[in-house]
Amino acid sequence: MNITVSKSRTVGVQSDLITAENLTAGYPRKTVWQNANFAFGRGEFVAVIGPNGAGKTTLFRLLLGLQQPISGSIKIFGSPPKRGNPQIGYVPQRHIVDSETNIESLELVRLGLSGKKWGFNPFVHRDREAAFAALESVGATELAHRPLGVLSGGELQRIFLAEALVSKPDILLLDEPLSNLDLRRETDMLHLVNDVVRTQGVTALLIAHNINPLLPHLDEVVYVANGKIATGKPSEVLTSESLTALYGVQVEVLRDPHGNVAIIGIEEHHGALA
Repeated sequence: MNITVSKSRTVGVQSDLITAENLTAGYPRKTVWQNANFAFGRGEFVAVIGPNGAGKTTLFRLLLGLQQPISGSIKIFGSPPKRGNPQIGYVPQRHIVDSETNIESLELVRLGLSGKKWGFNPFVHRDREAAFAALESVGATELAHRPLGVLSGGELQRIFLAEALVSKPDILLLDEPLSNLDLRRETDMLHLVNDVVRTQGVTALLIAHNINPLLPHLDEVVYVANGKIATGKPSEVLTSESLTALYGVQVEVLRDPHGNVAIIGIEEHHGALA
């Protein structure tokens, strides 16, 4: 299997929101990964996985227009990514929220739509309605008037997701949204994202370390490791053959009766990804 492309359709067809051709990413004196080719269409749920430092967040930086490719191309709706693209909703890996943070959840979500429009604004009422709708879409209307500083980790993740969705983006980027969530809240978050993908036609890319909770929901996997990228359906990428080619060493992919994946043989290289 070609480890950079394992999709049945041609990269760059009209229905694709995101395309990459011979894409190499990194910095002036360091290549992070190279020769990646992939295409994601509307309403796809995509996991981005791989060991720490492999370049998962680098992919997000390219999509957000925060970094330029070393070579090759990456496009959103046929155009190079640009900063501040309203078609992209983004939930970063870390939000700094302490117990003294008094801003209400509704106001944070509204800022995702209106930027820095504080104070008098003829569109504030409309913005608040949109913010309430976004909170409703993630099941968090009861949190609208609660300060961020008193919310739990799972509640905060719902608010950050609503903030990313309030502008009705076509693409949703989630950088490790499952970190520090217990199993129940992790499951709840994945169901929320999957519902957004299926009902709103949003294309979601989610960075995670543990692939197993995502497997019931996924359309595609982007596996980043060893300076390369493998993409395709989970059944295509998460195989011994594919990951052996990706890592350049023998890798075994085992599955239990429930379909969970265990990847054996990469511990000495980058750490196992369960």
